[in-house]
Amino acid sequence: MGDIIRIVLADDQPFVRQGLKYIIDSQPDMECVGEASDGEEAYHITAKTQPDMVLMDIQMPNATGLEATRRILQNDPKIKIVLLTTFDVENYVVEGIRAGAVGYLLKDTAMQEILSGIRWSYQGHAIYRTPSASKAVTEAVLNSQKPSADERSIHAHDSLTERELSVLQELAYGRRNSEIAERFHISEGTVKTHIHRILQKLEVEDRTQAVVLAIRTGIVE
Repeated sequence: MGDIIRIVLADDQPFVRQGLKYIIDSQPDMECVGEASDGEEAYHITAKTQPDMVLMDIQMPNATGLEATRRILQNDPKIKIVLLTTFDVENYVVEGIRAGAVGYLLKDTAMQEILSGIRWSYQGHAIYRTPSASKAVTEAVLNSQKPSADERSIHAHDSLTERELSVLQELAYGRRNSEIAERFHISEGTVKTHIHRILQKLEVEDRTQAVVLAIRTGIVE
């Protein structure tokens, strides 16, 4: 058996947490290691259990999911947070990306898709699978309203080749290696080489972190 994905569930509705916990614990590669009913509790339980991932509702009492996401990632940036909500709202998507969330899914998504999204994001991919999320990610990459870039991102922007910038933009759109290869008429091996170099230059561990950095700092134009 491979790695077990250790997950914290943060949602103010007990029946939602119970349903997700039952399904997650029934998976051979997943385990629910904690539950939280609000953002404040999510922060403390995550600090205690140190999970691989948090499935985070957005609208919760005491502290919102977005506030909890910021605090959790400030404490441990290795944790992957996927926002799981009933609201398909562009502003929430953009704020979630800026907070550091790696994905945005709706609660009425088919459970197999949610489980697939958990596995996909655990492997280092960004998942934004709603109409508003796709639009918001695109606009976040292309528009001019971006936070200021730090010295690291400015240096990385200068060091990325034109092709690497193009590949990074495709990653931000959520495209897979095979799709990028087809788009640029190159092999998947070449795509992997480009991604490896992008990660090195941006000084990040995986493609999700590269996308988040690109959106936050405006590396991709």
